[in-house]
Amino acid sequence: RSKISDEDTAYECELILDTKKNSPDIIREDRIIWDREHGTSIEVSIKGKYIGGKQSIFEYLKGVAIVNPHVKITFIPPEGTPIVFERATDQVPPPTRAIKPHPEGVELGELLSMAKYADTNRITSFLNSEFSRISNRVAKDICDAAGVPLTQNPKRLTLEQAGAILDAIKKVKIMSPETDCLSPIGETLIRKGLKNVLGELKADFYAPPVTREPKVFAGNPFIVEVGIVYGGGITKDDPVQILRFANRVPLMYQQGACAITQAIENVDWRRYGLEQRGGHGIPFGPAIILVHLASTKVPFTSESKEAVANIPEIKEEIELALKACARKLKTHLNKTERKSKTRVKFEIVQGIIPMIAAKSAKIVGKPMPKLAGTITKIMNVVWIDDEAVYEKKKHKVLVKIYNYTPKSQNFHLHMIVPFDKIDPKTLELQPLEVREGNKVTWDIRRIASTDTFELKFDIVGLSQEEYDNELYVSGIDAASVIGVDVLPGDWDLEHLKITGEIAPEEVEDGEEGDIDYDEGAEVIKDEE
Repeated sequence: RSKISDEDTAYECELILDTKKNSPDIIREDRIIWDREHGTSIEVSIKGKYIGGKQSIFEYLKGVAIVNPHVKITFIPPEGTPIVFERATDQVPPPTRAIKPHPEGVELGELLSMAKYADTNRITSFLNSEFSRISNRVAKDICDAAGVPLTQNPKRLTLEQAGAILDAIKKVKIMSPETDCLSPIGETLIRKGLKNVLGELKADFYAPPVTREPKVFAGNPFIVEVGIVYGGGITKDDPVQILRFANRVPLMYQQGACAITQAIENVDWRRYGLEQRGGHGIPFGPAIILVHLASTKVPFTSESKEAVANIPEIKEEIELALKACARKLKTHLNKTERKSKTRVKFEIVQGIIPMIAAKSAKIVGKPMPKLAGTITKIMNVVWIDDEAVYEKKKHKVLVKIYNYTPKSQNFHLHMIVPFDKIDPKTLELQPLEVREGNKVTWDIRRIASTDTFELKFDIVGLSQEEYDNELYVSGIDAASVIGVDVLPGDWDLEHLKITGEIAPEEVEDGEEGDIDYDEGAEVIKDEE
């Protein structure tokens, strides 16, 4: 039963699926009055075995709810108690559209087959009309690089000419495939979905999800997305839980045969804070790893669509996305560990030094000296605490900076924050610069020894899951800062003069922009 808002009646049909022909046999169809303004209702009778565990209906629907946070799902199990996955957003994914194949990744046989049935008599027109992202100029550049005449009839294309065209496609700069043919979840909605469904785990950290730039295999564009949940109620002694998805559909079976699992096994998770003997295999630790592959043609291992085939281009993208997200986890773990150790040291110093001073003063018969300077010399750190409390539909952001060093401190504080969502009435210190990608920098000047500085503001217009603090510092010795990491190398430090509109950031072509700071930094040995 289905109805659109422009129609007065709904279309209803009853059918049986012919599994041999993979087509429907319609038994009855009719137009009916339906009290819904619009929507689709499907009722299916299926004979099967109802089981629990990792491959249960409940786990499947839980996965659907994570990657489709705009959907409300009600599941009534045989026990009778309804289970409801509430929608986490009203933002519906935009409809996708069909596109032509992208030239990168097209195989020789496929190119010859397409050329044989071309509707044009010129090779440039064929390339322009049959492939996406190839303009007349790009088609000419490809033919020139391949040494193929512009007037060549594609139907008479030789094997050598086709091979030369494929080689030329790799050399000529062609735009990445269009993404409106795909349905990526998006970094914000991945976090929303994870928090909405896995909230009862009370996880310590939701790593900012990673959505890669679109890539191509065999002419088909694809996008890889990764999210990581860490800590809280997730078990520590078991292998990490892997959530695999293809085009927003959970993959429940054949985990070991899936390229997603193999990519996870190939990453050395010891660099990122998880246990993994030998640096290979599924890691152990309190973590959940989500990987989503969106493509116009997902390469499954079989017709059952239970696992992604081992395609090098896809596997490489998954590994890069995993490493990018894992670096954010490692940053969090490093910050947490350093804060914990320094806090213990600080508590010890605050407890012991006054006792020593009091006894010494009593012995020499002099008054108790001021200890702030002595404590700062021992601690010698700049301590930064931050919080983002959500109340009354606002994020109240507070960054507290304590100078526990014997001298005044000046440095830059960098945040990933949507500046256009900040309530200007609540922001006392104006930023030094605002960059594309929500990169905001404040110039923190002259915090005297033992003094405290606060940066606070309200963010409006975002839901609770749409914002979390992400801070960095520069212009100060990283070893003396606790609570915030040094600015990553891919943040452009050139200051911008803001004159109304924010100037766009120029992004150079490079590997991926994300630097693996741990790479080669240490040698990790297995425990004997």
